[in-house]
Amino acid sequence: MKIHSLSTPFILFSLLFCLGSGPAFGQNSNPAPVSGTADISTPAVPLAQAGPAVTTSLPPAPMTTPTLVNAATISAGDTAWMLTSTALVLLMTIPGLALFYAGMVRKKNALATVAHSVATTCIVTIIWVVLGYSLVFTPATPYLGSLDRLLLHGMVFLKDAGQLTVHHVAPTIPESVFMMFQMTFAIITPALITGAFAERMKFSAFLLFITLWSLIVYVPVAHWVWEPTGWLAARGVLDFAGGTVVHINAGVSGLVAAMIIGRRSGFGKEPMPPHNLILTVIGAALLWVGWFGFNAGSAGAADGRAGYAMLVTQLAAAVSALAWMCVEWLRRGKPSVLGIVSGAVAGLVAITPASGFVDVTGAFVIGAVAGVACYWGATSLKAMGGYDDSLDVFGVHAIGGIVGALLTGVFALKSIGGVESSLSNQAFGVAVTVVYSGVMTAVILFIVRLLTGLRVKPEQEREGLDLELHGEHVL
Repeated sequence: MKIHSLSTPFILFSLLFCLGSGPAFGQNSNPAPVSGTADISTPAVPLAQAGPAVTTSLPPAPMTTPTLVNAATISAGDTAWMLTSTALVLLMTIPGLALFYAGMVRKKNALATVAHSVATTCIVTIIWVVLGYSLVFTPATPYLGSLDRLLLHGMVFLKDAGQLTVHHVAPTIPESVFMMFQMTFAIITPALITGAFAERMKFSAFLLFITLWSLIVYVPVAHWVWEPTGWLAARGVLDFAGGTVVHINAGVSGLVAAMIIGRRSGFGKEPMPPHNLILTVIGAALLWVGWFGFNAGSAGAADGRAGYAMLVTQLAAAVSALAWMCVEWLRRGKPSVLGIVSGAVAGLVAITPASGFVDVTGAFVIGAVAGVACYWGATSLKAMGGYDDSLDVFGVHAIGGIVGALLTGVFALKSIGGVESSLSNQAFGVAVTVVYSGVMTAVILFIVRLLTGLRVKPEQEREGLDLELHGEHVL
């Protein structure tokens, strides 16, 4: 019966949620004392029985700037994991995001869509080495870093001397590895935006937009949140791996771009189905796997926090995929493959800011809320707004990022992350990011429009960007 078939996803999801609402695997309701605390069952040693006084040196002060250290202080395990994480996050953009987006556009625009991800990778790599890394990850002011690492000046590896520089955020790995890891985040963030204006933006305009956006929007927000001296970091706004810096930033900018550039020709009047969902599923799978580098790598070390971040990432993605599937099944009568993979990405987005701070219960709730909220954002909200966000950048990344950032303030545990948070503080960070990225993206697009124009000609859009802009096509 139809009633029975529609109730199936609801029952399945309810059962999974109930199973996950109890204590996390391996947790104990009466945990042992934290290392370093006194054990009252052990009697104190009388002073008269104490051994001779031992002179101990004070521990070194924590680093606050990139520092030259002895190579022996580097952890081989941490370095190996961070090298792997760097490769995984780069995999998310090329080929992950490139395939994910290419499969959802019309066939005549598939290569042009792939070109966005590849070109972004190249442009941002150069920007990051020349200027971006220095402005984000050196302490100078609460609002922007210094030029101390301009062209990576001062970042050294001295083999014969047995010395190299490390960054104060990740002191057990070479600074070059930390710089490369953060580069992959700077690459994927503007690449995400391109899905909002797919199939209609001039390639020259895209290149200029990505360059300006990376410097004017990404760099300041990343400094505010991820450099310890940044003003949002100092305020206590938590973003473990990019809820505000990456996803809200990209999602809001994507919405602004979609509205300013305008709808695709024929939007709402003619069908625009994805031309190859197999490519999209492969891309989504690569994103899912790469996300372990994204979140677990943000621990900066091969440790227990990285392991826990990986666990909650997997769980939130699975719960969100099923939540989206269930809602779509109940509303439309059929669960789509595109919906399932979109739900998984929504869960990955939402758990990103929380992944180093929450337990299994938090991951369950964040995944469930993200699946429902992002489905609404990609369908009902989009229809109400009437904007043409081609590949649902705002509906998935902005909505998912906001859900994750806010719920981090609810579910963050000091026992896991070492810090406390609040809903109001997280809401402040969300509001600042939304306003700044939205306003500055509009300003950048205004500049680009004056210099190059934004849209391709109507006849180019009809023929397809692959042939008209790149002289190629998919057979």
